[in-house]
Amino acid sequence: MTAADLSAGADQPQAVAKKSNFYLAMRILEPASRDAMYAIYGFCRAVDDIADDEGDPAERRRRLDDWRNAIADLYRGRIDPLCAALAEPTRRFGLERADFEAVIDGMQMDVEEDIRAPDWAKLDLYCDRVASAVGRLSLRAFGYVPETTPADALPEDAKALAHHLGRALQLTNILRDLDEDAARGRLYLPREALQAVGITDFSPASVLAHPALGQACAEVAARARAHFEASAKIIAKGPAGAVKAPALMAAAYGSILERLLARGFAPPRGRAGASRVKVLFTLLRYAFA
Repeated sequence: MTAADLSAGADQPQAVAKKSNFYLAMRILEPASRDAMYAIYGFCRAVDDIADDEGDPAERRRRLDDWRNAIADLYRGRIDPLCAALAEPTRRFGLERADFEAVIDGMQMDVEEDIRAPDWAKLDLYCDRVASAVGRLSLRAFGYVPETTPADALPEDAKALAHHLGRALQLTNILRDLDEDAARGRLYLPREALQAVGITDFSPASVLAHPALGQACAEVAARARAHFEASAKIIAKGPAGAVKAPALMAAAYGSILERLLARGFAPPRGRAGASRVKVLFTLLRYAFA
């Protein structure tokens, strides 16, 4: 699926969002918030598809620039067809231009190079751009932040929740998608974790076949768990109606992380899915919020 196919994640944003692991978390929101999340997800899906395209890098950069220009126009009051679905959510919820641009910057990192064993600092920057920036956009749509909050005044607890939950989800994705990423020539495991267990050849195939892979993954999992725990403390203090969507996301991906650890990282690595029981329990807990 290309950006042209999505035309903004614009014409059928719900159909695009149905392919997301977060669809249930979006579906339980109030209509305006739900539509905003469909649009945000459509945008994320479109630029992610560009990053994952195996075509000419110059063409992929041009397509990302099309999105940059469309976002810039949106904040100048001109609605490019690419951004049609984002116009009303941006106005209503005060979505920040910098967060949309951060997501594009993250995708640009994948276009500029097939990332292989970045250091922790680079990986953290990547996680902030492709995940926590999405969290900052989403928390406004969830209702966690009052609609009257100025676009540049996200409260500290909201920033912290986006920071921790975004990183928890992205680190879990990295552990889950090792083989899929390797097929694209990418390896997001941090080099410090690899070197600590004696892995010095950072080619994806070599790392994934190394007997110490599980030890390196354990360090990444420990950081993901710490971020899940930090986000859980913030969620526990938040208004139930505003935290039900992030709570569902945390339940789903937290259970994926635990299943990955239980399964281990030696080949063959079967796909780990979310625990339906944990997701259902969380859904029932917030059903009437």
